[in-house]
Amino acid sequence: MMMQGIRKASQGLLGKLVISLLFGVLILAFAIWGVGDIFRGYGRNEVAKVGKSEIGIEQMRTAYQNEIQNLIRQQRRQISPETARALGLDRQVLSRLLADATLDQTAKAMGLAVSDETIRNLIFDDQVFRDAAGKFSADRFNELLRTNGYTEQSYVAIQRQAVLRQELAEMITGGFTVPVALQEIGSRLRNEKRAVTFARMPASAAGEIAAPTEEQLKTFYNDRKIAFRAPEYRTASVLALTADTLADPAKVTEADAKARYEAEKARFTTAETRTVQQIAFPNEEEAKAARAKIDGGETFDEIATERNVAFADLTLGTFTRAQIFDPAVRDAAFALEENAVSAPVKSAFGSVLLRVTKVEPQHVRPFEEVAEEVKAQVAASRASSQITDLHDKIEDERASAKPLAEIAKQFGIALRTAGPMSQAMAKPDGSKEAPLPGGDATLRGIFASDLGVDNEAIRLPQNGGYVWFDVSKIDPARDRPFEEVKAEVEQQWRADETASKLSAKARELVERLDKGESFDAVSASAGLTVETAADLGRQDQRPELPGNVVSQIFGTYAGKSGSAGGVDGGRILFKVDSATTAPFVRTTQEAENFVKALSGNIADDMLQQYVSRRQAELGVSVNEAAFRNATGGAQN
Repeated sequence: MMMQGIRKASQGLLGKLVISLLFGVLILAFAIWGVGDIFRGYGRNEVAKVGKSEIGIEQMRTAYQNEIQNLIRQQRRQISPETARALGLDRQVLSRLLADATLDQTAKAMGLAVSDETIRNLIFDDQVFRDAAGKFSADRFNELLRTNGYTEQSYVAIQRQAVLRQELAEMITGGFTVPVALQEIGSRLRNEKRAVTFARMPASAAGEIAAPTEEQLKTFYNDRKIAFRAPEYRTASVLALTADTLADPAKVTEADAKARYEAEKARFTTAETRTVQQIAFPNEEEAKAARAKIDGGETFDEIATERNVAFADLTLGTFTRAQIFDPAVRDAAFALEENAVSAPVKSAFGSVLLRVTKVEPQHVRPFEEVAEEVKAQVAASRASSQITDLHDKIEDERASAKPLAEIAKQFGIALRTAGPMSQAMAKPDGSKEAPLPGGDATLRGIFASDLGVDNEAIRLPQNGGYVWFDVSKIDPARDRPFEEVKAEVEQQWRADETASKLSAKARELVERLDKGESFDAVSASAGLTVETAADLGRQDQRPELPGNVVSQIFGTYAGKSGSAGGVDGGRILFKVDSATTAPFVRTTQEAENFVKALSGNIADDMLQQYVSRRQAELGVSVNEAAFRNATGGAQN
């Protein structure tokens, strides 16, 4: 109706003037209030800016996800978004992107450039792009680029930037050498060894802790209210479409399972293995002579003794036929009876006699033994072929605004209710939410969404499946009242009181030690058991001496005593008996390696200081909302 009115009014001269004036005022208002930023692409899609370079949401998100995946591969375990942020991974990635952008702008301002020939040679020399003959392969180059999502132009541009940054770094740090005095100090810090006498003080050594009053607990709670704050919890409906959720082994017939079993029988077959022993001879004549002795009654072991072959060196190993690469040895070994000795065999390394000491025959698991496994595989294969078609049908239903619960019922797929849970997958009762289909990607999506939002399906890379989710409830982070957390408050209060009393008692014992009392006498008076540790290095961590205790030991003068927090709320009382350092010999390989590492660390620090100075000159700004959006952080 409004648009019809505007069109009708604009047909007359007066109407046209009014409409022109109206839109003129609106355009002016947009300009004044900065709506023009939307058209310039500045603001909401920009995570950070250094000088004239912008770091977009997608650039940040991609770099962050790649870093998390790298960490997962290194740690060989899943890394939750909460853990990644606790490690500061998100800020580290942003810092690296800002540093790269700073160096890129600096190189451009200085007029630095890299020739096409340099980039060409760099690519041609890269071993990754070479074929089996060791030559550069254009086909392999293009295949690897496609696999990793690059075009030739984008890959060349990335390499050009990397070379320019390296050139700039060399200009800043290339001429640096570590002074000899610093080398000696670094060597001392690295190679110093300490001997300590120590005793473990359990939490019980703090003595009896009197029951707190209500007033004490309330004061403790009010001083630390944020520590007892409840995080944001979310509840979501999750629909997973995977081969596992669709597969129904019960629908696979016996005939279909047997057909699959016969087609893939090799998978259920354990090949014959043989344990092979060998005696090598310098020529065939000596091998024949040894074989004649065996025919005359000597044993294989006696021949080995005559030739000074140790028993441990006789056995080559246990192999399948395919695992023996020498054809002559393979054929001879698998033609022998168990414990029989071969005739002389011309192997690739000379003439040998072989003996097979153990034969494990081929074993085929019968169909009856693997029937359920085969049926599950057949069902999963069939389900995989249905995923794409069913995905499209579910998307059609989502487009018609049908709830996930109805869609799940319509297609016979189980719907899971996840939560209430925090971003650390913790439930309000302290238990853990079971892993979500799609893992961290699903969790991040749930906490980046909102009530009533139609979210995109998450593609599962493992099996080509999909996950849909709808956020059904959001319990905001809140301050929990004293009565709700009273038990937790008292537990923490007792832990703090215990730590305080234990620390005070440790200080008294340290004072007695530093006044000259023996460690044995002081420990005995406190009912502690004396232990010792020698050759303790600065970076060492032992079960009895955690890293924080070792750091405290190396921060204490030889002959002096101290204490540090231990495990389970206890403390470690210690005395540094001695501190020794081997002389620094600059000509050893170890010293050379150390100086190289030290030079690299100092060069990195110099480059970081240079980048910080340039960023101060260029100006850096960070859009925190966009940053949280890119990294899946909590929204305020």
